[in-house]
Amino acid sequence: MRLVIAQINPTIGDLDGNVAQILDAYKKAQINKADLVVTSELAITGYPPRDLLDRPRFLRDAIAALSFVVNNVKDIPLIIGAIVSNTNDPLVLNDRIANGAVVIANGKIIACHRKMLLPSYDVFDETRYFVAGEISTIVEIGGKKIGLSVCEDAWNDKEYWQKPRYARDPLTEQIAAGANLLINISASPYDRQKPAKRLTMLQSIARRHKVPFVYVNQVGGNDSLIFDGRSFAIDAFGEVALMAPAFRSALVTAEIQNDKMIGDISPAPSCWEADVCAALELGVKDYTQKCGFNSAVLGLSGGIDSALTAAIATKALGPDRVIGISMPSRYSSQGSIADARDLAQRLGIRFDVVSIESIFKSYLEALAEPFKGYAADVTEENLQARIRGAILMAYSNKLGALLLTTGNKSELAVGYCTLYGDMCGGLALISDLYKTQVYAVAKYINTSATPALIPENSIIKPPSAELRPDQTDQDSLPPYEQLDEILAGYIEGALCRTALISRGLDSDLVHRVTRLVDTSEYKRRQMPPGLRISRKAFGEGRRIPIAQKYSYSR
Repeated sequence: MRLVIAQINPTIGDLDGNVAQILDAYKKAQINKADLVVTSELAITGYPPRDLLDRPRFLRDAIAALSFVVNNVKDIPLIIGAIVSNTNDPLVLNDRIANGAVVIANGKIIACHRKMLLPSYDVFDETRYFVAGEISTIVEIGGKKIGLSVCEDAWNDKEYWQKPRYARDPLTEQIAAGANLLINISASPYDRQKPAKRLTMLQSIARRHKVPFVYVNQVGGNDSLIFDGRSFAIDAFGEVALMAPAFRSALVTAEIQNDKMIGDISPAPSCWEADVCAALELGVKDYTQKCGFNSAVLGLSGGIDSALTAAIATKALGPDRVIGISMPSRYSSQGSIADARDLAQRLGIRFDVVSIESIFKSYLEALAEPFKGYAADVTEENLQARIRGAILMAYSNKLGALLLTTGNKSELAVGYCTLYGDMCGGLALISDLYKTQVYAVAKYINTSATPALIPENSIIKPPSAELRPDQTDQDSLPPYEQLDEILAGYIEGALCRTALISRGLDSDLVHRVTRLVDTSEYKRRQMPPGLRISRKAFGEGRRIPIAQKYSYSR
């Protein structure tokens, strides 16, 4: 069997565009004399469509798009991810829908597997929309008895997980029913640990059951989520026979000969920093284009965060579509302005200088009387950040450019950011990178480019918001190495204060940092969408109440 994997990049709701991608891949597979073509989960609608699924017209249009695909599939079977009805006929809508893997041949649906295990944790909320399938589906194609599954259906192997989430294991049921090839169509969001985890898990299943396994993943950025692709095929001995590229669309072929497979293996990124760079580049590129923007704008402070954000955005969008703006005040050093200009020249992007001094002075004069008798404090510091935010939003409005915020995860975690100031924007590009990771990724970018893209001074100088004389981040925060260790344990590890202290971390520092995390939730709720690259990113997957009295930091 010659099986072609169509690893496509759908846009949520772009039914016509997604169908065009699918049929284009199908035609190319026909030319390649494929015996079977497979696409990813919900390839017609894009994943996740969320509350579009509550709109009856969207459902009717999605079913009509599936029907159009059915009519255009000839003798070569196609397995496609699509919304389907929960009736006997997948194309006849009733009041409940399912997440389906639809098998089409000769203009007809010959089988339909409805996703049995519906995730409702982290960024997933499928029980809100779909009814769970009840039958493990096997379809015979080209002499192979294929066990069909959709994403989460493969994530409940009772031998791999110590505590399975669900009572059923669809793949084991399919093996018991005689399946000799497993195909899983998926939309599995990226995080740094996910690619290795999913590969190891599915290798374990293939090896134990002695059955080849084909995994087809979505690729592309949809809002905060990044899908890394990396579709693969594993032979019956658990060996990787095919690995599609990461972070880009691809059409790849696996030759299946009994238990053996033959295919191409795309090289993996050289290090985690390279992987993260590729993920963020795809995320910002797709978010910009899919939201209808042609360019991006950001503030350049001369520091490491804005430098990294600009470097990634420039590589993703091109230098002619990125604008950097320096907004000096009375507290800005000449070195910071020079570093920002140097960065812009290295990247080849437009660089504007807009002083905020006169505007800041006007604010101070206007507030002099009502604030009479009060000492200067963070209020005046935040005024500067908010003036800059207003200027950046003006650029965004006037030029139709997406405003990128430059805050990192360490700052956002402890509230070292200004609402309606440096948090203004449409996309938080590096919001899931701790400060120590920001440095690591910036250094990687410099080692992979000649000459270096990020000025060395932006990397080595003490970070500062420059909102008061001689200010540095470490005036308000502990060293980032200590801060990030506590944050990673508290946020990703879900460790309480006692557990963190038992690791040898300073008790007072642990208490202070975790309290800052708890009390800054209201700020993070108002941040723009951030690109997710960890298991616990701030944003849609984190559902901590704002008005609450329980402190997990005790």
